[in-house]
Amino acid sequence: MALKQLKTNGMSNNDIDLAQHKLVAYLSDQTHSAGQKGANIIGCQVHIIKSGADFRLTKPALQAAILKDKSAGFIPFFVCATFGTTNTTAIDDVCGIADVAESENMWLHIDAAYAGAALVCPEFRPLARGIERAHSFNFNPYKWMLTNFDCSALWVADSTHLVGALSIEREYLPNVKGASDFVKDYRNWQLPLGRRFHALKLWFVMRMYGASGIRAHIHKHVKEAKWLETQLVEDGRFEIMAPVVFGLVVFRVKASIIAEDDHDAVNKTNAELVKHINNDGRVFLVGTKLRGVDALRPAIGSSRGTPDNTVLLLQVIKECTTNVLSEHNKQ
Repeated sequence: MALKQLKTNGMSNNDIDLAQHKLVAYLSDQTHSAGQKGANIIGCQVHIIKSGADFRLTKPALQAAILKDKSAGFIPFFVCATFGTTNTTAIDDVCGIADVAESENMWLHIDAAYAGAALVCPEFRPLARGIERAHSFNFNPYKWMLTNFDCSALWVADSTHLVGALSIEREYLPNVKGASDFVKDYRNWQLPLGRRFHALKLWFVMRMYGASGIRAHIHKHVKEAKWLETQLVEDGRFEIMAPVVFGLVVFRVKASIIAEDDHDAVNKTNAELVKHINNDGRVFLVGTKLRGVDALRPAIGSSRGTPDNTVLLLQVIKECTTNVLSEHNKQ
């Protein structure tokens, strides 16, 4: 799409070949690693923009990055906004990013891999204001919508860009007869010629649970995450590192509980807590770093999970914290 636009603007084929290496994709420091991997595959430049204090990519930050790159002769062509980042489920400034993408004629992709499932619930839709302006939108039903791995749902506003870039005709690759809005030849939408029937298992989930059942599934996990947040705060030893919007709770043991003036000791203790919890074997969670600060991030989202599991999670967190702090105080 970007190269086609350059040709439309009157650039010669030789100049277009040279310009390919000046194309820039914009990601935030919270964008999933798949964004960087995609850029590596196509060989474009990547500008990783520092997110704000709330871990969101903002319109001013994107504008500043683009202005700097354009002044150096680079060509902005793609930006990824995230609805529910992996680290904290932060939601980027989609409306502001869409403004910039439109003014700069850039492709806007929305990565809603995890949190996109929450949009089945009307109360979460205002959080996604602006997604209707995207060129593409992706979410993974296997992450939070009761569907077995793997199943990734990609929507594009105009599929002709994919078909134009990926279509290759051969005698042994006949076109689908009667291609229409109902019949799609998906080999021209992707790299592989064949594909598994991922949509079938999603169809079964939707038929089995219905909208009300899927919403109940989401509501249950959000309620449990909010409960866990409340319990951790009431304990007094923990601080919440990011707003709990969906099913993810990001927290750490307070610095004042460990060694207020020793950043390394605080990080080490929280990292040890992650190991201690996972070695305990009753629950499993993943740690992360938020601008150099170690934190824990349990995600409530199992299709087989119950409130009792969340109660057990809290119990294990408290017990292991007591043990880790006891060991720390002995040192």
